[in-house]
Amino acid sequence: MAIRVFRNPLFVALAPPYHLCSTSFPTLLHIVIRLSRCRLLIAGFFVLATAASTLAQTATVRGFVRDASDGQAMLGVNVTLRNDDGAFYGAATNSDGYFILNRIPVGSYVLRATFIGYEEIEEELTLAAEEIVTRRYDLEIAAIEGGEIVVEAEAEGAAGMQAAGLSTVRAADIERVPTAGVSADLASYLQTQSGVVAVGDRGGQLFVRGGTPTENLSLIDGIPLYQPFHVIGFYSAFPSDIIQSTDVYAGGFGARYGGRISSVLDVKTRSGNSRSFAGTASIDPFLVTGLVEGPIVPNRASILLSARQSIIEDTSPDLLDQDLPYLFWDRFGKLNVDINTTNSVSVTALRTYDRGNLSGLEELTDAETSALNTNDDQVVWDNQAYGVRFLHVPSTLPILATVLGSYSRLENTFGPADSPERTSAVQTTNASASLTYSLGETEIDAGLEVRNVKLEYNLGGLFQEIDEGEEFLTEASAFVESAIPLSDRFILRPGIRFSSFRGKATIEPRARVIWRPGGPEGNQQISAAWGLYRQDFAGLVDRRDAGDVFTAWVTSPVGDDVPGAMHAILGYEVEPTRWLNIGLEGYYKTLDNLLINEFTSFPRFSTGLQPADGRVYGVDLNMEINTPRFYGYLSYGLSEVAYDAQQESLEIWFGTDEITFNPSHDRRHQLNAVAQLDVYGFDLSVRWQLGSGLPFSQSAGFDTYVLLDSLRNVLEEPGDARVLYSEPYGGRLPVYHRLDVSLERDFAIGDRANAGLQIGLINAYDRRNLFYLDIFTLRRINQLPLIPSFGLKVGFR
Repeated sequence: MAIRVFRNPLFVALAPPYHLCSTSFPTLLHIVIRLSRCRLLIAGFFVLATAASTLAQTATVRGFVRDASDGQAMLGVNVTLRNDDGAFYGAATNSDGYFILNRIPVGSYVLRATFIGYEEIEEELTLAAEEIVTRRYDLEIAAIEGGEIVVEAEAEGAAGMQAAGLSTVRAADIERVPTAGVSADLASYLQTQSGVVAVGDRGGQLFVRGGTPTENLSLIDGIPLYQPFHVIGFYSAFPSDIIQSTDVYAGGFGARYGGRISSVLDVKTRSGNSRSFAGTASIDPFLVTGLVEGPIVPNRASILLSARQSIIEDTSPDLLDQDLPYLFWDRFGKLNVDINTTNSVSVTALRTYDRGNLSGLEELTDAETSALNTNDDQVVWDNQAYGVRFLHVPSTLPILATVLGSYSRLENTFGPADSPERTSAVQTTNASASLTYSLGETEIDAGLEVRNVKLEYNLGGLFQEIDEGEEFLTEASAFVESAIPLSDRFILRPGIRFSSFRGKATIEPRARVIWRPGGPEGNQQISAAWGLYRQDFAGLVDRRDAGDVFTAWVTSPVGDDVPGAMHAILGYEVEPTRWLNIGLEGYYKTLDNLLINEFTSFPRFSTGLQPADGRVYGVDLNMEINTPRFYGYLSYGLSEVAYDAQQESLEIWFGTDEITFNPSHDRRHQLNAVAQLDVYGFDLSVRWQLGSGLPFSQSAGFDTYVLLDSLRNVLEEPGDARVLYSEPYGGRLPVYHRLDVSLERDFAIGDRANAGLQIGLINAYDRRNLFYLDIFTLRRINQLPLIPSFGLKVGFR
């Protein structure tokens, strides 16, 4: 009997009124006392739970499950206990391969560990009172007649894994989406989701259900990453080759996540092969890639190294007969050591670099290009992330403990490489500890985190209000949440997060619920999520100009002006058959005390700030078809994002100091269709996307501006010409649509090597999608043109 495991239960908490979720305290001592009380409550909770468990005279079975072929932790393995009386207990492994069955009555049981495509593990256990049994199981790949080996992931994909804002993505899901080359990437997959908006094929900016990129939390093995996407929109810092699983929260995320108000991208990378050496290498018109992995100490310690380097800057003149001035690369490494059965440590390191000019130089003639300094509008991102994660299973308690230390830094510049006009940097040092406690079918998570943030910016003295500075933030936070199965049909997950920064304390209750009307074996699911969120620093980007992606990181004002959000989500999912899954999800968000760029007549980067509130609402519909030879995924999103801004100078231009507008990422309609078909041993993948036009600010006219910072003879120095904007984002760009196609075939080379050939077309019918319009020259800047793709990938194991 297979167990359907609820991986996405609800957070439901007794929430104080919203205005009480930010409470000021006069001294840091009071904040520490409050947080200490929270820790005492959490500790007391565990003590009472432990006492209850001991009095019950029960036992615990726990452990880890690995893939015997490479030593990888296995996610989603069903582990069950059954006795002769018919009593039945079950759990599933998490991303660390960890499972726990707690409060099991004493007696004799048969334990089974099962996963599709693998041989079943079976063991007889006799459990004594208060005994904790720890096991490690290695599952062997199942062999079928003829000696052929077949491994299938569980039939769960984009729609099938959704529950109230959460979808779980695996490498197999990513590889179904056509990309610009042979290297599959998480960025291409994310852009097929109905709630995710990309403003273009370039720029590395994704907006999730109305939130801006700087309001999204991106994590790699728990380490914050400030710029997870490359300057070419098809690529991120996360190639599918390094990913074990990814949790994508479009909203309603739980109490363990903090510091952002929009979404969470939580990437867990896989460990290197601890049994034998393996590797891959690939080349296509966009990228050259390489990956190697293997044991340092067999079955104990392994390493995985990955590197990717773009070559499109060199290949585009011959391939496309135009220049694409973009360079990007990433380097990733992970060391994993299993110290013993109950302790392990891993070290993760990531470095990315991007340089590009988004002003459309590929559209210029050679004469126009030579007349310009092509580095004047150059943007550079330099990204670093390093972390150490320690996993511990105490011998006498049913607890999984995790300790994480990390360092992240992002440097962003704009302008000539030798003398940039603007620079900005954000640096974070994190230390956190969390515990997962199992109390029968109830699971409790709790943790503490301390975060130090350093913000640096130098804007050249040309802009308003913010010129040059260095700021420091320290935040302490604690969370507790619990998964409570009230019945086999209904699961609650209440959660609450406490944070303190710059003398300010916040309380953020979260809630999630899952209801299966037909029970665990039913084909329907109703889920909901709700939560309050706060963010204490922000990234400023002047979104009036799509070609400007420079970000200035600044602190949020102290007091009641800290940016916040409320999320409410309701979802319904049904599986009419085993091969069809349909999901429908509605959401509503309120955004408070946002910091947005002041709307001025200057069509250039502005660091003047104005307050704004916002609201986001929408509906996402997803349908997934999964058969042995055909996979199809269709998503449609209908949404609206609106800001209400207040600014005194608005009255000069528009006769009112308050204005409501749709920001530049308000895409009302979005449709994505993905199909993958097995045709005589070839994998044919097709993706078509359609998006309604994004808002942009139109020009109203021209005037001459005179800066009266000293005595000036206006007859001899009449001033500078400038463009005047009309109302904010009053126009709409044309509809965006694009078709991508790829055909791939894999070949075996002997017993230990393989090769893959891929050909494809990006923007197959050469749609001239508009990226943005230069309001100074009225020159049209298009998205990427038709790009033929061909690639080769080889591997050994």
